[in-house]
Amino acid sequence: MPQTHAAERTHRLVSSPAGRIHLVEEGTGPLVLLVHGFPESWYSWRHQLPVLAAAGYRVAAIDVRGYGRSSRPEAVSAYRMLDLVEDNVAVVRALGEETAVLVGHDWGATIAAVSGLVRPDVFRAVGLLSVPYAPPGGPRPSEVFARMGGDQEFYVSYFQEPGRAEREIEPDVRGWLAGFYAALSADTKPAPGAPDPHFLSPGGTLRERFPAGRLPGWLGERELDVYAGEFERTGMSGALNRYRNMDRDWEDLAAFEGAPVTQPSLFIGGALDASTTWMADAIKAFPVTLPSLTSSHILDACGHWIQQERPEETNRLLITWLASLPA
Repeated sequence: MPQTHAAERTHRLVSSPAGRIHLVEEGTGPLVLLVHGFPESWYSWRHQLPVLAAAGYRVAAIDVRGYGRSSRPEAVSAYRMLDLVEDNVAVVRALGEETAVLVGHDWGATIAAVSGLVRPDVFRAVGLLSVPYAPPGGPRPSEVFARMGGDQEFYVSYFQEPGRAEREIEPDVRGWLAGFYAALSADTKPAPGAPDPHFLSPGGTLRERFPAGRLPGWLGERELDVYAGEFERTGMSGALNRYRNMDRDWEDLAAFEGAPVTQPSLFIGGALDASTTWMADAIKAFPVTLPSLTSSHILDACGHWIQQERPEETNRLLITWLASLPA
């Protein structure tokens, strides 16, 4: 894989409704904006930046508000989806562009999809990694999550109470992140029949269900240090506040209930990722919900961290899809 040189990669802070958004930029050409998920940063796109730049694109990977060097507003409500959409628009404008292709992973995939839905004038194509598009609408999210798991608690419900998950994570950020990344990776995920790391026992923690003592193949000690160092500096609340706005998003996006994303789109899922298996019906609905889907792939033996677990394959699929887009 082509390697970047330090001089080719630029860190920038740009103004946005959040205050500032930190981004890492590389290359020249049509703009491709990369949006990470939880609990990551721009760094999750480290394998894509040089390769997409070498393919002729101007690539910018952001720290979503609440993460890294981007602003971290205090109010929980400042992390609603529509605010994140406007951050993405502000980045495009700050880079002097009118439009961009938007590619997201995990929460970033949902942010990308909603950005395309709400601002089709700015985002001309949408790529989704790990989390398939499901249109707004349906029952209130908090009520759905509360019904999952029987006597166990779903991790999204756990994350929604301010301060609760922070008390578990922040005493040992590095150890918690290592376990979380391992729990959702193809080569280190719990064995079939083991307690599901997406749920908590009454009075328990998520971490007690994480694999211990082994990092996934895609994550070395240096990479873990980068992620842990950012969250040790910022704390976890900015990242977790995304989960605490799902009911607000449901209300904010009511006018878009059932709406498709009509721009050219891409989906890449991992065969061993719960996001792919739990949301199989959303994938089946793509002919209706993503009517301009031009590239859809499920990667065998791949977990949740697609662009890091399988960087070469992800890069190849992204470049092929980008090349197919109208100018």
